[in-house]
Amino acid sequence: MKTIPILFSALLLCGTVHAQKFLTYEEFGAVGDGKTDDQAAIVATHAAANERGLPVKATDGKTYYIGKGSKTALIQTDVDFGKAKFIIDDMAVENNKAEIFRVVSTQKEVPVKGVTSLRRGARSLGVPLPCDALVWVQNKNVKQYIRFGLNRNNGTPMQEVFLANAKGEIDESTPVTCDYEVVTAITMFPIDQKPLTIKGGVFTTIANREVSKYNYYARGFTIQRSNVRVESIRHEITGEGDHGAPYHGFLSVSHAANVLITNCVLTAHKTYVTIGAAGKPVSMGSYDLGANRSVNVAFVNCRQTTDILNRKYWGLFGSNYCKNLLYDGCEFSRFDAHMGVANATIRNCRLGYMGINAIGYGTFLVENSTVYGRSFINLRADYGSTWNGDVIIRNCVFIPSCGDKATGQLFGGHYTGRHNFGYPCHAPRRILVDGLKIDDSNHPEKYNGPYLFSDFNPDKRSADYVEDYPYHPTEEVELRNVTIMSGKPLQKCPNTFLFQNVKISQ
Repeated sequence: MKTIPILFSALLLCGTVHAQKFLTYEEFGAVGDGKTDDQAAIVATHAAANERGLPVKATDGKTYYIGKGSKTALIQTDVDFGKAKFIIDDMAVENNKAEIFRVVSTQKEVPVKGVTSLRRGARSLGVPLPCDALVWVQNKNVKQYIRFGLNRNNGTPMQEVFLANAKGEIDESTPVTCDYEVVTAITMFPIDQKPLTIKGGVFTTIANREVSKYNYYARGFTIQRSNVRVESIRHEITGEGDHGAPYHGFLSVSHAANVLITNCVLTAHKTYVTIGAAGKPVSMGSYDLGANRSVNVAFVNCRQTTDILNRKYWGLFGSNYCKNLLYDGCEFSRFDAHMGVANATIRNCRLGYMGINAIGYGTFLVENSTVYGRSFINLRADYGSTWNGDVIIRNCVFIPSCGDKATGQLFGGHYTGRHNFGYPCHAPRRILVDGLKIDDSNHPEKYNGPYLFSDFNPDKRSADYVEDYPYHPTEEVELRNVTIMSGKPLQKCPNTFLFQNVKISQ
């Protein structure tokens, strides 16, 4: 097995704003006293900076208040927020979908003509492009990710993103993962070659107190441009009560490639309860980081202000339709890939009580990390507990349920075989565990030891069980250097029928 590296060399090298001339918010009417609404001045400053091609620099010691207005500051040049502070008041906004800042390309997305179908693993689009681009392809006639459970839905159109060059050649690190018998829409997002840097600043959100229902707020940064570096931003949250509407993410990446978020400090939101699509109560949370329809997104040396083991806070990161996600040196309460990720790497991290939640494709690598979740990796049951590829766990520590008295398993999931998710569902094809310490020393009295797999289907105990949509089990597992603190053996599965044919070597 091999992993696909994620390279961000250009972003890692670019750093501070080098231009000597810049614009300030005060030049366009900002007061910065923490009380006067400076949003209009901020919007105007960035509009002028974009037109003149100049960076923007906030004034150290100032506090800029952003009130209920619905205008968004468009960022196309470098920004240095420095030691300035920003207050974002969400108590009574005009439009909760309007971002405060949107990082955008100087080039517009355009439809790609001449592509009527596309095969999984295709090397080329078959047509040239005006420039290197992130490509978004869809077949709206086919539904996938048909969600199961309390938040059930009817799915979303088949879609994914990948990189292609001007010749139309598809980057092998972002392969096409589905067969598109018909392409109903295909759009290219040109990639800006010059990196853009956003750095500094302390941002405090005064949280909304709306009804706790799925009415997501987007009052932060949306990054819709490729080759962006975000560094040393701090986001705090105040004013959360016993209810509120959720947030998409203070830093949210969308339709972008090669984005690095580094040395940032984020804050987890409180967990609230709402009524799900099944008419029953369900936990509802917010994210402070998000990534959607993007490739090569890295989070490096980031952490959260709230305790990663505190269960009253939802968690920090959620993603959909991404490829090549990287956590490196982060301390977050969770990693969560909802509607599929193709290739993910987690290394040198501490992940809290929600652990790792994912479904997707390709190679999932976790190394030199500590995970506190109920499972080391939870394969999300609401999307079919599927990982169509390989998983590598190397030199890690697993503390089941944060060390509480509970059993643990390396892979958690649930699959009845009676729900159509819109795609075949797989347990990881091959699993390599090379160096793992399972700290289950605090365990229940009647404890037989940890499991490799949880009981994915308690009803399936024999071949007589009827499956409309069969699950593809793991083919092989290789275990090396596994240490279990309780002294109990690592067992395969509490259900002796499930995974019975998995080949295990150690």
